[in-house]
Amino acid sequence: MKVLLLKDVFKLGRAGDVKKVANGYGRNYLMPQGLAVLATEGALKQVDRIVIEADKQRNILNEELSGLAEQMAKVTLTFPVRASETGRLYGSVNTRMIAEDLSKEIDVEISHRQIDAQPLRMIGKHMIGIRLTVDLVPEISVIIFREGESPEAAIEEAEVLAEAADKGEIEFEDEPVYEYELEAEEVDTEAEAEPEEEVQPEEADAEAETE
Repeated sequence: MKVLLLKDVFKLGRAGDVKKVANGYGRNYLMPQGLAVLATEGALKQVDRIVIEADKQRNILNEELSGLAEQMAKVTLTFPVRASETGRLYGSVNTRMIAEDLSKEIDVEISHRQIDAQPLRMIGKHMIGIRLTVDLVPEISVIIFREGESPEAAIEEAEVLAEAADKGEIEFEDEPVYEYELEAEEVDTEAEAEPEEEVQPEEADAEAETE
């Protein structure tokens, strides 16, 4: 089905865009949440108005959150973990863990849905985007290191392992999941996307194809 977006939807489009989406995604989420309407001839006549209003609200929000984005760009989070000799974690550092630590670091509540990353499963330094608006996605540094070792050692080891992998000297294989987990990875049953204006993004990709 084709829909007209009324608000920005992460990884789908901006307000005013016409998109082709799965019927269930459109009818069960986008339209009930007020994020989109069917792209009828009548609705399409409202595109200019929708775009102008969305741009205005987006610019206001970007301005309000610009200071927070600058603060986040200076943040480095560290996570001591248990990991194999190849640097793979016995578990993972997931978005909920990152959001919790980041919220404490900047004294602002950040949802795990704003963390633009998959669960991290290797030691080393990772640059992670924090989605504040569709335009404003500052990156923070996340360093994962072995318990008893230093963050710097983990960064160096990750670089060595990556170089060896590029040369074909080692291969990274899936390793068994151990009972030890940094945190149980919960299955998020909530909807797959949320409007950027409300600053409540979702981790999962929207089930959609760009028209």
